[in-house]
Amino acid sequence: MKTRRLAELGLLAAVALIMFVIEMRIPNPFPIPGIKLGLANIVTVYAVFRYRPYETAMIVAVRVILGAVFGGNPSALLYSACGAVCCLLGMLLLRKILPEKQIWLCSIIGAMFHNCGQIAAAIAVMRTVSVAAYLPLLLVSGSLAGLFTGLTAQFLLKRIHPSS
Repeated sequence: MKTRRLAELGLLAAVALIMFVIEMRIPNPFPIPGIKLGLANIVTVYAVFRYRPYETAMIVAVRVILGAVFGGNPSALLYSACGAVCCLLGMLLLRKILPEKQIWLCSIIGAMFHNCGQIAAAIAVMRTVSVAAYLPLLLVSGSLAGLFTGLTAQFLLKRIHPSS
């Protein structure tokens, strides 16, 4: 990997991490734990359509691991990692089907995969499927957050790479 490319990936990981840390400091307006906008996912969605799959996976891995460290909640690492892996795999598959004009749709579906991964982790940790009752609420909030992050990533991709 060339130095320039590695520097780009490092900068994207840093931007995603900064967005994650800033979002952690914003009080949650919803009385439901776990619901958030997911601003760092703007970088992920952008990277899915701009970089190779393994490069995007590196950005996500750095953000998830360092996010758990900076967030001071290592137990959240499992939930975040499961959600991130499901989301990333889903969006990488969708990237082959959906054109760049529909990045927003890829992001919504990726958010749904993320929520499913988190619920799967919760079921494994808690050893009960009753937490699955929380899934519909997560899917609705995740879809709205995915729409926002997807539209933002689509706007960025169009502005940064107008010929794409």
